[in-house]
Amino acid sequence: MKARVKLVDGMMFVGESGSGHAVVMDGAPEYGGRNLGIRPMEMLLIGLGGCTAFDVVQILRKGREQVSDCQIEVVAERAETDPKVFTKIHLEYRVAGKDLAPAKVERAIQLSKEKYCSASIMLGAVAEITHSWTAVDEAAEPEVAS
Repeated sequence: MKARVKLVDGMMFVGESGSGHAVVMDGAPEYGGRNLGIRPMEMLLIGLGGCTAFDVVQILRKGREQVSDCQIEVVAERAETDPKVFTKIHLEYRVAGKDLAPAKVERAIQLSKEKYCSASIMLGAVAEITHSWTAVDEAAEPEVAS
């Protein structure tokens, strides 16, 4: 796996993945940026959310669950002094589909957390990661668990 980051202007950088995709990163104005792109630490949280979302949907679909949507809200706290690492991260999953089995949703999230999501396992070495979830049956009321 490879990536490249190149300075564009001021504190704006373009990150390019080995698979050929690019993203703009920029800093806040107080650090010389122009607020024209995502912050690098925000990208870590998005990467975490994407990693576990991919796992959960894939696990559920392999289990023949009819997933139509998966959204994850990621909320994090950082240390107040440098290095400002993440200290707490909460993942709130909202998984929707037809006739979803709540136990399978919970199990998919647990498998992602404990076995498959490299990002959460890596970040979990420095931050307390918690999660909650809601399974939404498209034909019924949502079931909430945590």
